[in-house]
Amino acid sequence: MDYILEVNKLRKEFKDFTLKDISFNLEPGYIMGFIGPNGSGKSTTIKLIMNLLKKNSGEIKVFGKDHLKYEKEIKDRIGFVYDENYYYEDLSIKQMKNIVASFYSQWDDRKFNNYIKEFDLNPRAKIKTLSKGMKMKFSLAVALSHNAQLIIMDEPTSGLDPVFRREILDILHEIIQDEKKSIFFSTHITTDLEQIADYITFINNGEVVFSQPKDDLIERYGLVKGGMDILDDNLRREFIGLRETSLGFEGLSSNIDRIKDKLGEDLLIEKASLEDIMVHSVRGRANA
Repeated sequence: MDYILEVNKLRKEFKDFTLKDISFNLEPGYIMGFIGPNGSGKSTTIKLIMNLLKKNSGEIKVFGKDHLKYEKEIKDRIGFVYDENYYYEDLSIKQMKNIVASFYSQWDDRKFNNYIKEFDLNPRAKIKTLSKGMKMKFSLAVALSHNAQLIIMDEPTSGLDPVFRREILDILHEIIQDEKKSIFFSTHITTDLEQIADYITFINNGEVVFSQPKDDLIERYGLVKGGMDILDDNLRREFIGLRETSLGFEGLSSNIDRIKDKLGEDLLIEKASLEDIMVHSVRGRANA
């Protein structure tokens, strides 16, 4: 098996939105960040992978197998962590665990209890008494206690305070030390991905803009700042996205060396963050 997740020319048509034949792959042993603005198709893609929506065309393979033909077998090996988790609120953590455990062939009670202890969760606590961060930890404990080889996470750190977020990122980093496991991490908090992601897939308006190693992206793109007096048509063409104010301009470019050669002394050039890359790419396409 070369890939743990393969998405090939996936298409889903709605009345006012279309996921447009998107493709990307995730190898075992890596974390892929899945980014894009609201309404770009991130949640739709995850629902299609999980067969919660029916695709119009395209192919999805998980563990090298068709996600429809082998759905039950595949889902037995996937851990899910979503932004909003739906549990029976009046049950305790232990009671809810007993229900969930029955669905998985490789459930490991010892592993679950270890995670509950590590996450400082009381197994007798009712679900309705848990904070958002505690519910997220419970979901993560469930996802990690049945030998899941692919962890799919949809906005898992949204709304969490920095301490909880850092704890979850540390846990994900530990998981990925097992080179047979992979994590598909959809989020709008790009700073989280800068810490842990190996690959970034960026989707906008239903299309994949790029799917590349994170370090290559950070190395390739630069943020260029300067005065309006030097912003002519030739320089404008070097930018993927551009923001202009009365004080000057800020642009994203992948041609940093060429810009340096032309105007290096008149410009401030900084490394671009993932957020810079996403925001300017969206802005550039909107203005195209």
